[in-house]
Amino acid sequence: MSRSRHRSRQSIARPRRLAAPPLRFFLPVTVLATLLALMVLRGMANNEVFHDERIAVSVDKGTVPTSVLEGGPVVDARGDKNSKPVSYTIPDKTVVLSFDDGPSTQWTPKILKVLKDEDIRADFFVTGSMVTRNPALIRQIVAGGHEIGLHTFTHPDLALHSGTRLTWELGETQLALAGVAGIHSSLFRPPYSSTVDALDDWSWPVTKQAGSEGYLTAFINKDTDDWKRPGVDSIVKAAMPDLPGQGEMILLHDAGGNRAQTLAALPVIIEKLKTQGYTFKTIGEALGTGSANTKVTSYNLWVGKAFLWCTTFSVWLMPWLVGLLAVVGVLVMARFALMLVLSAIHVRRTRKPGFSWGDPVTEPVTVVVPAYNEQECITNTLLSLARSDHPIEVIVVDDGSTDDTAAIVEELDLPMVRLIRQPNSGKPAALNTGVAAASYDLIVMMDGDTVFEPATVRELVQPFGNPRVGAVAGNAKVGNRDTLIGAWQHLEYVMGFNLDRRMYDVLNCMPTIPGAVGGFRRSALEQAGGMSDDTLAEDTDVTMALHRAGWKVVYAENARAWTEAPVSMKQLWSQRYRWSYGTMQAMWKHRHSVLERGAAGHFGRVGLPFVALFMVITPLLAPAIDIGMVYGVVFVDAYKTLAAWFAVMALQAVCAWWSFHLDREKAWHLITLPAQQVVYRVLMYMVLLQSAITALTGGRLRWQKLRRTGEVGLDVTTGAMSS
Repeated sequence: MSRSRHRSRQSIARPRRLAAPPLRFFLPVTVLATLLALMVLRGMANNEVFHDERIAVSVDKGTVPTSVLEGGPVVDARGDKNSKPVSYTIPDKTVVLSFDDGPSTQWTPKILKVLKDEDIRADFFVTGSMVTRNPALIRQIVAGGHEIGLHTFTHPDLALHSGTRLTWELGETQLALAGVAGIHSSLFRPPYSSTVDALDDWSWPVTKQAGSEGYLTAFINKDTDDWKRPGVDSIVKAAMPDLPGQGEMILLHDAGGNRAQTLAALPVIIEKLKTQGYTFKTIGEALGTGSANTKVTSYNLWVGKAFLWCTTFSVWLMPWLVGLLAVVGVLVMARFALMLVLSAIHVRRTRKPGFSWGDPVTEPVTVVVPAYNEQECITNTLLSLARSDHPIEVIVVDDGSTDDTAAIVEELDLPMVRLIRQPNSGKPAALNTGVAAASYDLIVMMDGDTVFEPATVRELVQPFGNPRVGAVAGNAKVGNRDTLIGAWQHLEYVMGFNLDRRMYDVLNCMPTIPGAVGGFRRSALEQAGGMSDDTLAEDTDVTMALHRAGWKVVYAENARAWTEAPVSMKQLWSQRYRWSYGTMQAMWKHRHSVLERGAAGHFGRVGLPFVALFMVITPLLAPAIDIGMVYGVVFVDAYKTLAAWFAVMALQAVCAWWSFHLDREKAWHLITLPAQQVVYRVLMYMVLLQSAITALTGGRLRWQKLRRTGEVGLDVTTGAMSS
């Protein structure tokens, strides 16, 4: 097939895939957004989110109608904007007891008992945050015949906020009341309000908007200042009417602090006012308008119940999230510490003067190159092998390519290269075909998009001087690192994969031999059952099988291979999705090693837990740190949160620098580390999360071929990488 025809076929097929990328983000983004929303709900319930203690200060009253300033404590500003507000006074010899900021589990039940003993009904202006935390008390208040009023959800001074904030505060509180007690209320009292003559140009618009949304706004006649805890006598004195027989609405508090003085003063106030001939009523009873509490049904009721359930769940969930953050933090720190310590041990051991794995390995090696549609890369791959300083034969297994891969191999006509064609059967089958055709007992496997340095094969096979070594992992490096995505993957390869391999080598539980550069004994491969297509990560699968068969797997840092990393986010997502899902499949396949003895048991009880903790669980849970950081910056303490987050990032930067130092890499690529932590790492979280969801739901993932550019090559003269 000609190259032009091949490209034409690709261009025809491409439009079918345009709709796929958004679906890749749907489940992970939904999970992360839900987690953040639950944290915000919990913060609202505990009055941490959107909490604002600022109080507006204004003296101008030019926009407030005189009739309101001189009127009663209940203002009706309902109707259109051309309607005049109406004020209502409390009838003579009538008292309305009103309690703000509750309910409180400590003080509200005691106040309700006093009111019940005196056969008095009062008004409770509740905050939505307290409603969601104390649903049983709201139901007790309603059952006692008391009236409920809205005091916003988070208790801000609404004069300092927008009309949208007011609508939100009242709407959320109504949702909470509907979910808790199946009611709505038409009464509203602004936080930090007092008597009507205190209304000004800042606070009056709040009353007008509340009226436009259907609320009566209840102010007061007498402020006891009980929240200041001035003493029982002072509270009682402040509650007494200025004129004999004058009706009044009294402000008290049943939450927000120590209300022992309020509780002690309440029976005294009631007794004194009763002695003066006063009766006690709710606002609705005093004005003859009926109760402000109205039952809700159907949609509003179920929306309220859903809101309450979510809020309750978020409050219950938060301690677990805090514990989860602690666990993740410990795991992250433990991984950093292990990588730093064990990598240092590995380097000291392998770079020690006179170190060797055994007698030098000089015997010829078979290099197996599985190739499927690698026309862009296969030339560079084979030319790099032709410069090897170790005797090799190369077997290229063309796995049913639909491009010119096989033709290019034949045209190169390299003497040490054999080409085998087979129908498309998958990478594991292609590797097995190459192994079966191999002339030698030591076999090196590499990808068709990878190039070797002249010393790579020689360095890779030296550990086979130890007869216990069954496989060797090489040092895979990103060749096309000049783009931002490439630079991020370069950081990941050096800091993550290669530093991890040093750690796993010391622990004798290497989980993966990279497909780009790995060496095997034929006898070890045969004992492990060859390359299997049971998983999408055949390299991880066979490595775990080798451990279970009793073979030692090591890391050869000087066996460098340069691979072409994905050049777009879409391709990167596809590759890492397959890797993550395949790793989970391999872990599940080899789960029984946990109960086995000997080398298999060591891998099962050391290797598998490490892979699960550091390659699945920790990255899967790590978004909790970022979600917590966002939550802390926006809603808690931005400076302390950012300081903690940057401390973790600084520790990670130390690990990154150490890994670059060990790999003898230039550290200037570390300038992209901050962006990698913000963008790339989050993308990897989402990939792993979707992989986990796929695994848990029993989904199947097919092999996804990446599009290559062939930009990674080897400078023949200097041996340096070019791209």
